[in-house]
Amino acid sequence: MSLSTPAAAAAHRPAPRSRLPQVGTTIFTVMSALAQSCGAINLGQGFPDFEPDPVLLDAVARALREGHNQYPPMAGVPLLREALAAKIEHMHGRRYDPGEEITITAGATQALLTAVLAVVHPGDEVIVLTPAYDSYLPSIELAGGVARCVPLTADFGPDFDAIAAALGPRTRAMLINSPHNPSGRVWSAADLRRLGELLAPTDVVLISDEVYEHMVYDGQAHRSVAAEPLLAERAFVVSSFGKTYHATGWKVGMVAAPRELSAEFRKVHQFNVFTVNTPMQWALAQYLREHPEAHLDLPAFYQAKRDRFRAGLGATRLRLLPCEGTYFQCVDYAQVSDLPEADFCTWLTREIGVAAIPVTAFEPQPRLTRRTARFCFAKRDDTLDAALQRLSAL
Repeated sequence: MSLSTPAAAAAHRPAPRSRLPQVGTTIFTVMSALAQSCGAINLGQGFPDFEPDPVLLDAVARALREGHNQYPPMAGVPLLREALAAKIEHMHGRRYDPGEEITITAGATQALLTAVLAVVHPGDEVIVLTPAYDSYLPSIELAGGVARCVPLTADFGPDFDAIAAALGPRTRAMLINSPHNPSGRVWSAADLRRLGELLAPTDVVLISDEVYEHMVYDGQAHRSVAAEPLLAERAFVVSSFGKTYHATGWKVGMVAAPRELSAEFRKVHQFNVFTVNTPMQWALAQYLREHPEAHLDLPAFYQAKRDRFRAGLGATRLRLLPCEGTYFQCVDYAQVSDLPEADFCTWLTREIGVAAIPVTAFEPQPRLTRRTARFCFAKRDDTLDAALQRLSAL
């Protein structure tokens, strides 16, 4: 038989060897698809159902018309990096060189993966505080690293004794996230100082996921790793334009890091995406320069939504957990159901008509006795009110 025949080709088709054999479709995709099929209100996946500032949208259209449609520099449009350097210095007191220490990325998830790939070698250990965003562990596995999962405390705070115990000679990096998804917990300046003291005698690289940096409530301020000298010198600081400007579908993020770390980051970045959407970068640069104060309104904007949502949930049997930041509200549903979290969220979507995310989806070893679900309140008021109407049945 000729090897060129269709039958021979099918017989010799190689079986794939998965790099991520334990990974399936993400819970966010699963619950969003279920919500759509059931006609449920989707408070599961974390995206707004309202549009960005029309001024920003006009800036995109202008960038398209003005010919910003070809490759920008690999590290990003210089004007955007300069605007970010000025913003970070104003907010956190640290000056990053826009030429060598700030890189524009294809969203924060790409920034996180690229940072891991840049510094983690096969066999290296990476400390991850769980529950954690679902891209962290696959990123470490793709790099050949070994995740050392350290559970957060019962109220989702850092357990420094457990972190200290996890640090060892093979620890290469650590991933932290504040404001924290899924819990909404915010690290304090004291928390970051304590972490700095733990890491000071080590060579551990810190990867700080700060995509919800402008969503901190009740008069608190976001404390960035960039503001802590003991941490900033060893850290990749990651953020997201999509989260800040209500444009998650644009997939534009950024990473700031010291020169040596940035150089390693860019070595990987140039070969996994090379560069990022040009007209969006030009529009964001223009917007940051003309409206540098735009992010200042976000805490009040989202706190109003949080408070509206929490007030409505207060009439149900769902127990509200603290929400210091992010646009997520977690609830304890133990008084409503004894179903495991994934089963409860499926039931809630099908029977009540509101989609949520089980917190167990953020943990490799879930706490099976906990009964917690996460809602996203980055929605129009009428969407939140409609969801609350349905949830009032609980």
